[in-house]
Amino acid sequence: MQNMLRLTATLLAGLFAVVALSGCGNFLRVYKADLDQGNVVTKEMVDKLKPGMTPSQVRYVLGTPMITDTLNPKRWDYLYAYVPGTYARKANLQPVDNRRLTVWFDNGVLSKFEGGEQMPEKNPSAPESRDKGISGEAL
Repeated sequence: MQNMLRLTATLLAGLFAVVALSGCGNFLRVYKADLDQGNVVTKEMVDKLKPGMTPSQVRYVLGTPMITDTLNPKRWDYLYAYVPGTYARKANLQPVDNRRLTVWFDNGVLSKFEGGEQMPEKNPSAPESRDKGISGEAL
């Protein structure tokens, strides 16, 4: 009788645990937040760069650089990496490994830049727009 009571209590506790945890979509998983590091620089932003631009114009287009070398103020580095978190992985967002855009200035104007070809087409951490244009297509 006592063994039957223990078995029933164990089964009820197990059943309760299964029912209580069944609502958890990520059961036995740790939530991971999106890890967005550095400056989000896209190809569209890099395409706006033209030799002869002033540092303030470059800063307007790309934002504040991640690294400004105090020993070489003529060089700015923009670094970017993205690691998708729990829900971004479910949405099939791909990670972006360390991307670097380096910008050089001579005589106070943009002389050259490199690394723009490896920048992502769009911001990988930004959600897709659900807005529709007049034609009904996504913007």
